[in-house]
Amino acid sequence: MNGWLLAAIIAVVLVLVVAKRLKGEPVNVRDLFAGPAVLTGLGVLFITKADGVTGTDIAWVVPGAFLGLGLGAARGALVRLFEKDGTLWQRYTGRTFLVVIASLLVSAGYGVVAEHLGMHPYARPTQLTIGVSFLGESLLIYYRARKTGTPFAPQQESPLAFLDRRFR
Repeated sequence: MNGWLLAAIIAVVLVLVVAKRLKGEPVNVRDLFAGPAVLTGLGVLFITKADGVTGTDIAWVVPGAFLGLGLGAARGALVRLFEKDGTLWQRYTGRTFLVVIASLLVSAGYGVVAEHLGMHPYARPTQLTIGVSFLGESLLIYYRARKTGTPFAPQQESPLAFLDRRFR
């Protein structure tokens, strides 16, 4: 897939996710972890398929992933959790966005330093960076949500469920 097209798709999805979280949305386990898992998996896949990835690259990827997890967890600590209609909901706050901006700056700075000191740019795919960051956020939200005692929202039907019903 064309790199610009993939970047555009990721940008659109991120805008939609952030818009939903700014408005407020029910918290369910699948929504918390499916997106981050897919993006992280794609990032790892791109690294394994990239030509010329060295030990130096991996030595930068691993701490970068932990940095992303930590920055995501910091964001997750500021997400507002509340009960609505008997289930748990989440909403981004103004402070959450401040951490988003700080996270982007820190992550970009890490990438610049890593590349300056020998990491190949293709060894740090955007999907991996975004995926581990959202994974860190999701893990902390899940932990905080479990402590509230409020039930998670039920899983919503998949947008593709009509295909399953149609072909039975």
